[in-house]
Amino acid sequence: MLYFALKVVISALLIVAISEIAKRSTGFAALVASLPLTSLLAFAWLHIEASPTEQIAELSNQIFWLVLPSLILFLLLPILLKYGLGFWVSLGLSVAATAACYVALLPLLRRMGVSL
Repeated sequence: MLYFALKVVISALLIVAISEIAKRSTGFAALVASLPLTSLLAFAWLHIEASPTEQIAELSNQIFWLVLPSLILFLLLPILLKYGLGFWVSLGLSVAATAACYVALLPLLRRMGVSL
């Protein structure tokens, strides 16, 4: 139980740190947020828990393919905000577009032989 709590605290601290950094420097916060910190933490936790390296490699491969549709959110959100839509509407539309891209990508990946 202590190990699980440690994992939660470390992961939460990273998220809080990024939001606090953004208050001072959006550029630096963007750099830190763009690092695959959650993926790195997941890899580290799996390794510490003695998961097979094949499982870690497969996770890394699957993350690569699933990052692609998430990029839509980062492209669409600033465009919608620039056009004057409210934050929540812009965020909702960006999330919906991202979800649609995931739904479209999954069958395509299966046809390409990528297992998810």
